[in-house]
Amino acid sequence: MAEDHNVVRNGIRMLLESEEDVHIVAEVANGREALNLISEGTETDIILADINMPELDGLCLLKEVKKLDSTIKIVLLSMHEGEKYVSRAILEGVSGYLLKSVSAEELNFAIKHVYNGNRYICSELSMNMFEKVFRNGYAPFNREHSKIEFSLREIEVLNLIAEGLTNLEIANKLFISKRTVEGHRQALISKTGIKNTAALIRFTILNGILQ
Repeated sequence: MAEDHNVVRNGIRMLLESEEDVHIVAEVANGREALNLISEGTETDIILADINMPELDGLCLLKEVKKLDSTIKIVLLSMHEGEKYVSRAILEGVSGYLLKSVSAEELNFAIKHVYNGNRYICSELSMNMFEKVFRNGYAPFNREHSKIEFSLREIEVLNLIAEGLTNLEIANKLFISKRTVEGHRQALISKTGIKNTAALIRFTILNGILQ
């Protein structure tokens, strides 16, 4: 865990340590210290890092860690909900992007979701993006992409994916089977060619699919 504010770092540690299957192997105050630990061989699955840190910020840490060990997943914590930060993080290969306003429940869910090989953008940020699309609209950057047609059910599933729900949670919410949800996910992948959640959300927003 990399966070330069002691009070914030202590609070996050307490939240994470309340989960029996979460173990914090190290805490550092900046990205440079985190990178040094990784370089020295500290074994870790996930780095939870503030996006704004001295010496080496979260985005730079993300790039450097990927060079050392591409299997390590990075989850960024941020006060910034601006698209330029989120888009850059996604393009750099971030596994998760959370606003610091997330609840303890969502924080723990995000860590476990990422650990299981998924990507996650906090629900508040995802919904803010979609609301902006509805309010202002986006001109599709690719006319061919704008011709893609989605069923109403696929759009429902897409919205729930953006909220960070798992396949099982989506199934329960829509009163359909988990296998049916997986089928809709596969349809979204086939239609868009996008293979992960973060990229799918970005694709949807940039192409105005949900307008």
